[in-house]
Amino acid sequence: MSDFYKRLISSIVGILLSADSLWLLLQNKIHLGILLPLLIGVLLIIYALFFSYFQQWHQHSRFRSSVWKWMWIGLFTWVASVLIFFGYIQSNINSDNTQLPTKAILVLGSGIENNRPSPTLQKRLDTAADYAQFHPEALIIMTGGLSFQEKYTEAEVMQAYLKQSYPAVRNLVAMEDQSTSTELNLINSKKILNRHQITLNDPITIVTSDFHSIRARAIARHQGYTQIISISAETPLYIRYNSWLREYFAFLSGWLLNEY
Repeated sequence: MSDFYKRLISSIVGILLSADSLWLLLQNKIHLGILLPLLIGVLLIIYALFFSYFQQWHQHSRFRSSVWKWMWIGLFTWVASVLIFFGYIQSNINSDNTQLPTKAILVLGSGIENNRPSPTLQKRLDTAADYAQFHPEALIIMTGGLSFQEKYTEAEVMQAYLKQSYPAVRNLVAMEDQSTSTELNLINSKKILNRHQITLNDPITIVTSDFHSIRARAIARHQGYTQIISISAETPLYIRYNSWLREYFAFLSGWLLNEY
């Protein structure tokens, strides 16, 4: 590839990544899936602007040339692994399990904004409400504790949204309002299930976002849930791939921490 196209591609990719991340930051969204593309985008723009300098630097010695080559190999290998993970998420999206019997529906929290469900959480709640219509006898458990600088817990906000937006859903609703992670969502929900004479051997549905379903199932299995039914809510497009990227690292972190 010619130097011109290297600079052009680096500039375009860098600008797109940076613009996407900056726009999301202006929407008060901030997590690794947003910050990392911003960092990569800025570095690509710098590379394009100072292309000649970088060329001279790595051509100065065999050692520098080797470091430069392996740096790019490492970057492309990592990008390939991310794309494979994205494909794995896409192939594991579950939304057609509505006919399977279930005793409880666990809706996992995903952040609130100004005492309202975030767009991602709203998708989960909408999906859970649609699913609950097929299982009116199932217990619904809203999971999520108090977020930073918020007045109400996620569980409270989730329950209020369900009642206001879906009055036809008459399922019994319980709140798990102490957790701050997926692992704690599932641990604390065990106590609520037990109070309602539901065991971990009963069929239990977990409603969460498409990117989160794989890890949520794995954590649930690790904690003793034996009949997991997974229902995936679509992630809003504007934040979808940033969320999937964050999940890439969360998945690795969960494995290292022996969460599954």
